[in-house]
Amino acid sequence: MTGRDPGEAHRSATPLELFFDLCFVVAVAQASESLHEALAHGHHATGVLRFALVFFTIWWAWMNFTWFASAYDPDDTPYRLAVLVQITGSLVVAAGVGRAFEHGDLLVITLGYVVLRTALAALWLRAWLADPARRGTTLRFTAGVMVCQLGWLGLLFLPAQARLPGIVVMIVAEVLVPVWAQSAGMTPWHPRHIAERYELFTLIVLGESVAAATVAVRGAFDRHHGTVALYALAGGGLLIAFAMWWLYFTSPAHTLLATTHQAHRRRFLWAYGHFPVFASAAAEGAGLAAYAEHLSDRTGTSSAGAAMAVTVPAAVFVITVWAVHLRPHQRRAAEAVPFAVAAVVGILLAAWSPAPALAAGGLLSGLVAVVTTRRRAVPS
Repeated sequence: MTGRDPGEAHRSATPLELFFDLCFVVAVAQASESLHEALAHGHHATGVLRFALVFFTIWWAWMNFTWFASAYDPDDTPYRLAVLVQITGSLVVAAGVGRAFEHGDLLVITLGYVVLRTALAALWLRAWLADPARRGTTLRFTAGVMVCQLGWLGLLFLPAQARLPGIVVMIVAEVLVPVWAQSAGMTPWHPRHIAERYELFTLIVLGESVAAATVAVRGAFDRHHGTVALYALAGGGLLIAFAMWWLYFTSPAHTLLATTHQAHRRRFLWAYGHFPVFASAAAEGAGLAAYAEHLSDRTGTSSAGAAMAVTVPAAVFVITVWAVHLRPHQRRAAEAVPFAVAAVVGILLAAWSPAPALAAGGLLSGLVAVVTTRRRAVPS
């Protein structure tokens, strides 16, 4: 398990990586559904907080394996077995999402996360044994990951009022481990491979969002046999999904990651910045589903609250995609700041329109048109 060549030709996602992603989408679906239920019952603050914490565990485990596999992937039997153990952990995490949302019970989700991360630590240990040139980095990863897992297990024994501060401390520790480890020497990574992996996960999260919204809208149609508001929601939700896809795939990420002399430094901002991108895409489906239930008079939440469940995730997606994925491609990025801010404000204000999903979808479609026109007019 020596490092892969960062300039390797025709490097792409493997079938095992695709299987890994598809199994992770089970946990994403559970988190999205739990957020939908919380929003539908008016528990906006609690639901969003728990969704952010749960989604962090899903995203962080996925991202760490993705970067590891870009550096080390012999695709032999021990490696495959270790990845399958991680998949098992992801399914345990998915099984614990509901309990974490409803009762704040972190036992199952913590155990699944520890299984996931311990299997990855074993792979880092194997890399330490096989790659003498990067032993400082791989040993730091192994130690950092395992210490964090002990910390997560320790949280289970804290009193309930100390859990949230403890979780914040552990999240900070997890985020700092790669920065600390890579300061001892960078592991090799393939820009095209990383870009493709992030693109595939974006597609999976957007697909899950569309699926969640479709099921909710269909249920609302079955109960009400179609109303103008439901048609507007269905059309607006479709526009939002299409526009999200178009905005993300406007510029190729691999050129951003590969052509800058600060690629190693920039990758942390790009990689970490995708947390709100992925989370907001998943939350959009939950918001559309919650608004469909609001139109069916099945929730006690206000019209503005239900509408904001649609517009806020869309606004977060736009601003974070622009900040980490589109702005770095632009030569005159500062000139686009007022335009990006205006677009986000417009999407947020769409919550007070008669058809918030359709209004937000129309604004997003207009943003797509402008971004596409500017990209053709000004070379990246």
